[in-house]
Amino acid sequence: MQRTVVITGGTAGIGLASAEAFARKGWKVAILARDEGRLRQTEERLRQLGVQALGIATDMADPAAVEAAADRIERDLGPIDAWVNNAMATVVAPAGEITPEEFKRVTEVTYNGQVYGTLAALKHMRRRRRGSIVQVNSVLGIRPFPLQSAYAGAKAAALGWTNALRAELDFEGVPVTLSTIFLPAVNTPQFAGWARNKTGRRQIAPDPVYDPRLAANAIVFAAEHPRRDVWVGRTTFMASILQRIWPNAGDHVAKGGWEGQLSDETIPRIEGNLFTPAKGSAVIDGPFKSRTLSSRHTFVTSRQRDIAVLGGATLLAAGIAHLLARRTGL
Repeated sequence: MQRTVVITGGTAGIGLASAEAFARKGWKVAILARDEGRLRQTEERLRQLGVQALGIATDMADPAAVEAAADRIERDLGPIDAWVNNAMATVVAPAGEITPEEFKRVTEVTYNGQVYGTLAALKHMRRRRRGSIVQVNSVLGIRPFPLQSAYAGAKAAALGWTNALRAELDFEGVPVTLSTIFLPAVNTPQFAGWARNKTGRRQIAPDPVYDPRLAANAIVFAAEHPRRDVWVGRTTFMASILQRIWPNAGDHVAKGGWEGQLSDETIPRIEGNLFTPAKGSAVIDGPFKSRTLSSRHTFVTSRQRDIAVLGGATLLAAGIAHLLARRTGL
């Protein structure tokens, strides 16, 4: 039986790459996004891959619209097996230059949108006692960088909420899985004028920058083989470790992210897609194709982390036991 996946923010970048990746594996795909033109383009691309597709114009900041979209998908495509919360919004600017309205909008889309999407999915998944929900997060949700305070704060909130909800579902005995994907810099249209930019300089993706299709592979993996956490890119995993064991060093590294995110090119303010959809076609890639990494070794799962930690602890224990044995002559 064909499975059904819902992807929010699915008409460009990582969302579109994920939609095509699911379609190639035979999933029926529903897309939630704001722009009608890109929704129709995405539907056609997916149908050319041989699957049913449904695009629904939805603002993820509107909980009633999100719930109505989930209900329609259940009627038109069938039971929702996986839900991917990918929609986001951002403002690139120092915190003091971001208006309350901008902070509110970033939070409504990036954090509240994940909450509303998750609850809409759970409404149906609870009843069937099955399903997987994938939360697309960022290394910035763990180790924030300057000029990204609104986005990083929203991602950190989404992570905290997801972890609290996971504990609730476990307590209630609800067998619906929650996976969080932590992303590095990814070459998407966000870097091609979709992000609101108030710095007066062109935004660039700091190295290493990854192919959106690699992020999509991790998302599909998490939907089909749920893991608590998945880190795309080794540097993302290492940043999370550094933040945990030596946050002051993380602060020092992050400080360099101010200049690392900006080119020397001066530009006018970019409004981006914060309040209205960006113009343009349904595309996956951003402007940094020549710098994009496409390595096969693209993600680390929490299971791999746990195995590594257990192995390290075992070696440490063996070393301590050996030293004690030498000292006691046993």
